[in-house]
Amino acid sequence: MKGQQTDLFTEELYVKGTLIVSIFYNEDNMYSVVRIRVSDTNIANAEKEMVVTGHFPSMQEDDTYVFYGKVKEHPRFGPQFIAERFKKELPQTKQGIIHYLSSDLFNGIGRKTAEKIVDTLGENAISKIMENESVLFEVPKLSEEKAHHIHEVLIEHQGLERIMVLLNDWGFGPQLSMKIYQFYQENTVEVIEKNPYQLVHDIEGVGFGKADELGRQLGLSGKHPDRIKAACLYTITQLSMQEGHVYADSKQLLIKVKELLEKHQPEKIDYSDISGRLVELHEETKIVGENKKVYLPSLYFSEVGIASSIDRLISNTEIYDQFPEAEFLLALGDLEERIGVTYAPSQKEAIQTALSSPMMILTGGPGTGKTTVIKGIVELYAELHGLSLDPDQYAKDDPFPVVLAAPTGRAAKRMTESTGLKAMTIHRLLGFNGQEDMDEEDDDRMVSGRLLIIDEMSMVDTWLANKLLQAVPDSMQVILVGDQDQLPSVGPGQVLQDLLEAKKVPAVELTDIYRQEEGSSIIELAHHMKKGHVPDTIRQPFADRSFIPCRAPQMDEVVGKVVKNAMKKGYTAKDIQVLAPMYRGPAGIDKLNALLQQLMNPNDDGSRKELKWGDIVYRIGDKVLQLVNQPESNVFNGDMGEVISIFYAKENTEKQDMILVSFDGVEVTYTRQDLNQITHAFCCSIHKSQGSEFPIVVLPVVKSYSRMLRRNLLYTAITRSSKFLIMCGEEDAFRYGVERKDDLKRMTSLTERLAGEVAGTDEHADPFEGGADPMIGMEGITPYDFLETSQG
Repeated sequence: MKGQQTDLFTEELYVKGTLIVSIFYNEDNMYSVVRIRVSDTNIANAEKEMVVTGHFPSMQEDDTYVFYGKVKEHPRFGPQFIAERFKKELPQTKQGIIHYLSSDLFNGIGRKTAEKIVDTLGENAISKIMENESVLFEVPKLSEEKAHHIHEVLIEHQGLERIMVLLNDWGFGPQLSMKIYQFYQENTVEVIEKNPYQLVHDIEGVGFGKADELGRQLGLSGKHPDRIKAACLYTITQLSMQEGHVYADSKQLLIKVKELLEKHQPEKIDYSDISGRLVELHEETKIVGENKKVYLPSLYFSEVGIASSIDRLISNTEIYDQFPEAEFLLALGDLEERIGVTYAPSQKEAIQTALSSPMMILTGGPGTGKTTVIKGIVELYAELHGLSLDPDQYAKDDPFPVVLAAPTGRAAKRMTESTGLKAMTIHRLLGFNGQEDMDEEDDDRMVSGRLLIIDEMSMVDTWLANKLLQAVPDSMQVILVGDQDQLPSVGPGQVLQDLLEAKKVPAVELTDIYRQEEGSSIIELAHHMKKGHVPDTIRQPFADRSFIPCRAPQMDEVVGKVVKNAMKKGYTAKDIQVLAPMYRGPAGIDKLNALLQQLMNPNDDGSRKELKWGDIVYRIGDKVLQLVNQPESNVFNGDMGEVISIFYAKENTEKQDMILVSFDGVEVTYTRQDLNQITHAFCCSIHKSQGSEFPIVVLPVVKSYSRMLRRNLLYTAITRSSKFLIMCGEEDAFRYGVERKDDLKRMTSLTERLAGEVAGTDEHADPFEGGADPMIGMEGITPYDFLETSQG
């Protein structure tokens, strides 16, 4: 072993050795933690044994690997070698090759067979087999099945190494390289060399810029069709996933794609080059064009599917009973007396419309009594139809008549608390496991029951709305509940708003404010904001809200004082929610989370278990947020939980660090590889708080947020508070956000489809209506001229 001092800036660190023990191996992504016996290295003062972590195949005892990377000091387990790439050393002698081919790696290949292979193919046998499997057919009495097995194993173990080295040379890190290899397997190099832009569509984490640089290296530059097509698909996808649009306007798309292509490579691209490729993509069914609008197929057919489902459901007038008004009013009066509520005229109208319509939308702001109306609908539906709301009255195979669901677990829990009936997430209702293909029809996925109520409908995106409505049988009445002034869904579309604008489904908006009578100035403020107005009393202290003036650099100090005072009064981390619109900056979510963890869950004496993951330290008692849907564990994007246990690798049979999180009693285990699915939630984004309600909301608002500040964002934030709202920051910034008139209008066509204004299209039709190259003859045009023309 060398162990000599080296110039770390000129020589790459490596460590060579054989396996002592495999500490951890994840078959899904080949992430490995092994202890090796070091035979050679250029690391100064290296030990004879070393822990190596990285992405590589499971090692055999006699395997010799060379790992390249860096040394990192683990706070608990000492120095570790982080492998960024590796290579497996092949045996160099005839006996070494025979020993290798007859090892446990090659099932069914004994020493005699291995000797025949080496005698026939020579000491270059391994490289010959990898280049051409058919050379094994020259080996006497070797079956085709065994030949194929030998070739497969070599490709898996040696091919992976060559592919990983090549991907590293192309600029991909080890984790992304492994993700690429797992998707394409032994075809990795062939696929990438043929079309590196395929990575943009297939591999999460590879953007257009990365693929374009690789394309340039491989000679696919300038006006190459694959390059332009990739830029088109990337731009459409970004518009959908980042800005929530269901389609892209074809003219604006041409401009954006041209800008993207010329940003990464200097060659001038003509609009006609782009439009020609768009038509090809349309013919390949990778996009759908309709009336100069360009859609991703999944979004186009989802929107068409929603319109079709709505037409189907509202046209069925035989699924509900028409009760005489006298009978309805008598039952309503009995209900009011029983639950101690007096319904206002608009609330009575909402209940009656719901009971007498195959489908209905109930909308209204905070404090208008939506929850009270939902309870009334459920109770009266059961009463008038002679149904029991006691689940014990129904046999196991008999569906419960009333089905309640919401987009998030917390919203579903609130439905359960307000109605006394079981509610669930829409994903769970549909039996989703998180692996669904949004392009596929789900004809066999049906909801059972007689009345379906969906709350927080503003959060439901186009994909999910289509799947949900597709699963509703003709025999079911449907009620959609939501607040159209809240933020639209995180995913593409604005389904609730489009349904209301289309006026095709009966809708009742509750406008009278009932909670205001209880002295809620928060509700009063919310309704001012709906109209784009900030009252002059914004900085005036009220019993339930206040505004503390401060600048961004002072935000951590101010928020800290507010939280300390709340905790002194007995409120817990679960009761107090800080909301912010951005992650970065002095008043960003990341900085506030670090501060709030120290305030709400300190570990100054070291008594609490901790686990470090990157720059984040998780400890028992931390408040965390789920970032992705995990239906198999009944945990969904936006759910909040608490870290209740931490298990170190040396303490469990799995031999890996793990965190156990409780989401209101639902316990989920996360290994290190899963920790990108959660984050701290002492402070969270306003988007992630949708569907939730907290006793205390602390809302920082400063000018550095200006890019994000909009009326629906601030409205959503303040309506998360049920008792106290403390705003901190700059009044000008708050007014700017509320009065801002450029709320981002999402591009959708659902309203037009429902109104019958879209005739529909053949998926193979020309997206530009009669011209493959609509910009021909306009090559000299600038984006500014183009915009003026389109506006004129």
